[in-house]
Amino acid sequence: MKKFYFILLILFTLATSVPVIPAAAASGSSEWLDTSNLSQGVVGIQYNAPQGKRTKLMITKNGSSYTYNLFASEPNESFPLQLGSGSYKVSILENTSGNKYKIIYSDSIDLSVSDPNAVYLSSVQNVKWSPSDKAIQKAKQLTQNANTDKEKVTAIYNYIVSNVKYDYALAANVSTDYVPDIDRTLTSKKGICYDYASLFAAMLRSVNVPAKLVMGESSYVSQYHAWNEVLIDGQWVTIDTTVDAGLGKSNKSVSLIKNASKYTGVKYY
Repeated sequence: MKKFYFILLILFTLATSVPVIPAAAASGSSEWLDTSNLSQGVVGIQYNAPQGKRTKLMITKNGSSYTYNLFASEPNESFPLQLGSGSYKVSILENTSGNKYKIIYSDSIDLSVSDPNAVYLSSVQNVKWSPSDKAIQKAKQLTQNANTDKEKVTAIYNYIVSNVKYDYALAANVSTDYVPDIDRTLTSKKGICYDYASLFAAMLRSVNVPAKLVMGESSYVSQYHAWNEVLIDGQWVTIDTTVDAGLGKSNKSVSLIKNASKYTGVKYY
């Protein structure tokens, strides 16, 4: 458990700041940068990350940065521009030594979105989903008779907290570049808080309910944590499937919507 919290802390640190060394050939062709889904607040990255070389993507706006790992096994991935309309800098970084990185490619994007919540319906690296996923097919099944967003949220929430258990073995051995896989979580019926939050967000997004994956601190757990904020009836509410799954299995009462004052978000996806 302590190792998992340490790894999650590293993920937060990497998402906040990475020492960068400017490179002489940092700009140039933008074939690596896909802006076809920019209206949804999402940017695509098409880049063959070299094997054995730590490679990252940094997205910055007005001094705030989000940093992600790029993988050789995933040359095409999507990432959120969740800081609203404005000018973003998108850079691919390659490790030089220690925790220092150089810029391989860099470009600027001007984003203007009419619906700032659209980004929280999209498939991105850590909330990755497609209609063919088993988890998404399950979401459709669970909500087929739902008439409102609240009913959709409740149906998916009840399924997750009743069927997914916390994976203590994974928490003890999770790597610093860990990314959730919603079908793996659904099939194994176990995961860490990151998995719970990713699965819940993906299932909700697939049925057109905006949902955020949030990382930060909560009084419900002793260290860093992941949970969700969900848009219901025009209001963002806090929902924590990880905590509620644990409480439910201990026969303790749970409520769908948590007290937001007990949570402090650091990063939103």
